[in-house]
Amino acid sequence: MTTKNSRFYIKVRTAFGISARAIYDELNSIYGDEVPGLSTVTRWSKLFRDGRKEIEDKPRPGRPITETTTENIEHARLLIDDDTYIAIEGIQ
Repeated sequence: MTTKNSRFYIKVRTAFGISARAIYDELNSIYGDEVPGLSTVTRWSKLFRDGRKEIEDKPRPGRPITETTTENIEHARLLIDDDTYIAIEGIQ
């Protein structure tokens, strides 16, 4: 289950007045370990009760943007193959 899907489900169930614990139990009975923890469900349920509309995270300034792609992994492997003593700074 994706983060967006779980947050949307929490939002809808909260709008129906369902408790965070009941929402967590519903998600857990269907998806098992793939769902967020009870504290996360409780936090998002409270945010939606308090009027939050968006299910996406708010942007956080100063947070580094990283991306893991197969191309990046292959590039790092090639660097390491060329120089097995390369420092992390050299890979970055």
